[in-house]
Amino acid sequence: MLRLIRFLLLSTLKIIATVFYHFQLHWLSARDKKQWQQVSMIIFLNHTSLFEILFMRIAPFSFLWRLADQLIVPGADITFARPIVGKILHTLIPGIIPISRKKDDTWQHFLSLVDNEKVTAILPEGRMKRRNGLDKLGQPMSVRSGFVDILAKLTEGKILFIYSGGLHHIQAPGEKLPKLFKNIKANLEIVDLQAYKQQFSSNNDTALRSKMTADVDNRLQNNLPN
Repeated sequence: MLRLIRFLLLSTLKIIATVFYHFQLHWLSARDKKQWQQVSMIIFLNHTSLFEILFMRIAPFSFLWRLADQLIVPGADITFARPIVGKILHTLIPGIIPISRKKDDTWQHFLSLVDNEKVTAILPEGRMKRRNGLDKLGQPMSVRSGFVDILAKLTEGKILFIYSGGLHHIQAPGEKLPKLFKNIKANLEIVDLQAYKQQFSSNNDTALRSKMTADVDNRLQNNLPN
């Protein structure tokens, strides 16, 4: 019953996003609807807004049914502690797991929940880009390596890369309400998870982490929509 309620909420969000926004989507890989059901990891790049949940519009209804029961996402605990935003996100995505920026066990707890049966999504930059292209501390945006820990626990399925064109024109950090009737751009790519991991085979964990992080950072710099 709870899964059905979550599916209806996600489907309603998809319909709202379809009605109020025009999505311009471009596939960098072959577009095959069958691959959606094999997706076990989602890597979302170019984190610019709390309203990126609008990207649920991209998913077929059959995939939303799966997400309603199997999606898990790490999120900053300070974001999900907000009374309104936190409650909305937890209602739509109960699998959001709060992660602290402190050196504690929250990340290990999240990793303990990752397996091939779930869909694990992550925003690997780990913070939100401001209008000036930097994070809130004025530092350049780059990919952090936490996604490598997730990949280490997964042995099958597909990776869905979502390269966002950014949502500052809809809702930038600090703004409360989104603007309607805007264009949303994204490039999409689905790759085989095992084949992706095998590109970076290494006996040295540090070198492996560095290579994979550099690859995803390169994707962030080069695969965003124009």
